[in-house]
Amino acid sequence: MSTSSSSSSSSIWSVSYRKLKFFSRIRRFLQSKAVRKGSYGSSSTSDNSNKLRTKDNNDKDEEDHQLVMEKESELDGSVVLQKSVKRLHFGSWEEKEMAAIAIEQLAKEDVKARKLMAELGVIHMLVSMVATEVVGRHRAAIKALIQLANGTSTNKALMLEAGILSKLPKDINVVDEQTTQEFAELLLSLSSISNTDFCPSKPEILQFLIGILESPCSFETKELCLGVLYNLSAVLENAGALVSNGVVHTLLNLSSSFKELSEKALAALGHLVVTLMGKKAMEDSSMVPQNLIEILTWEDKPKCIELSVYILMILAHQSSTQRDKMSKAGIVPVLVEVSLVGSLLAQKRAMKLLQWFKDERQTKMGPHSGPQTGRVPLGSPLHPKEAQEGKKMMKNLVKQSLQKNMEMITRRANAGGGGVDSSNLKSLVSKSLTF
Repeated sequence: MSTSSSSSSSSIWSVSYRKLKFFSRIRRFLQSKAVRKGSYGSSSTSDNSNKLRTKDNNDKDEEDHQLVMEKESELDGSVVLQKSVKRLHFGSWEEKEMAAIAIEQLAKEDVKARKLMAELGVIHMLVSMVATEVVGRHRAAIKALIQLANGTSTNKALMLEAGILSKLPKDINVVDEQTTQEFAELLLSLSSISNTDFCPSKPEILQFLIGILESPCSFETKELCLGVLYNLSAVLENAGALVSNGVVHTLLNLSSSFKELSEKALAALGHLVVTLMGKKAMEDSSMVPQNLIEILTWEDKPKCIELSVYILMILAHQSSTQRDKMSKAGIVPVLVEVSLVGSLLAQKRAMKLLQWFKDERQTKMGPHSGPQTGRVPLGSPLHPKEAQEGKKMMKNLVKQSLQKNMEMITRRANAGGGGVDSSNLKSLVSKSLTF
């Protein structure tokens, strides 16, 4: 009997100690605010006595009055913070919801308040609220967490430690669009820190992101999710988990299906293509290289062209199989157009790819290609001089054909408002005679 009573008293003492410690923190915070306000008030009084002696300081009086009002407002904010934190810890569910709304506003306006609220245990309470089934409550908690995560890595780490990722909805179809978008916004903020707790090896993260990207969610929500994947793909150690969960397929599909989302999808693919697993996944995809070549024709999306030709460069490098696939898909004339009318970076990359195709073509032709006088059949009426003339004639025909193609491309570019240097055109024609 004595044992149970002692344990009960110990429990009561523990709760009382926690409350005492909590309110001590609040009291110290309010005292620091009051001291600052008091010191300002004394200086303000002396200033006012000096201003009474002069009549030219009305504007300064108004400024001082405004500063005093701001200090009083700051003190009022401290009172609101005290009440909100108390309600969040010890109030009813309705009071917790109202407290979360107030905390969101305070965190949005005051950076120092964000750090103080983390010290007062606000983040853990808000994370626990996210799991509630009442829409208003968990939305209020998510919005407050978004503001608390803004600009502070410490608060983001605390959210991850509190298990925010385990609170992500398993099925986005049962969650309203606004809540889904707010979850995505919070994930984007959390993914911007280098923290081992936020990694794609946790299945709930990629399940949530891919589910949104493959659903009819809004453009804004998908853009937020692409931002998360971009941050994850920037870490090489994450490539394995991303590729094994089908992220490459999702990104390739988005990059060619939605022009508005293409740039961010291609940027994430640019991170993954430099890894062995990412490159292999793209090489094996049925959408490569056709989708990437199609993007090269988007004259209104110069950044997408730069990213697409970069990915094609990585895939084609030291891979005759991929270069052959690209050649059969008709990449050469598209690259020629990009080298003429694309951005400077796109032109440079396109010319590099064209050089690779040119070198490979010369290698395939080798010393046994072209007219061979030593192999002229006996009785053939073809004279060596005639063979040389025929070769010269064929070269002129190829040159004329290329010039016509270049002129057509130039007319298209000029019609679109861009100009093409004729000297660049002639130089490209002469360099392309081996195709």
